[in-house]
Amino acid sequence: MEKFKRTKIIATIGPAMNSYDAVLSLIEAGTNGIRFNFSHAKHDECTEQIAWIRKASKACGKPVAIIQDLQGPKMRLGDFEGIINVRRGQSLAF
Repeated sequence: MEKFKRTKIIATIGPAMNSYDAVLSLIEAGTNGIRFNFSHAKHDECTEQIAWIRKASKACGKPVAIIQDLQGPKMRLGDFEGIINVRRGQSLAF
């Protein structure tokens, strides 16, 4: 039956999945791909988790995709006191 499986299971890694055993259990349960939300993830944590995914994938003998979800363009200006209205074409210096 596994040969004909067309539906894929994608799991998003978060703080609750912060161990090799947790990642291994996801893969053993049938996860085909593991997603990282790089809007919130930290580089050093992701590096370790990717190593766990590769190790668990090899241990299970199943290929597992590593998916990197990158946020699109977003302007982050910080905090301001009050409201600042900016019109199209207007420059704002701070």
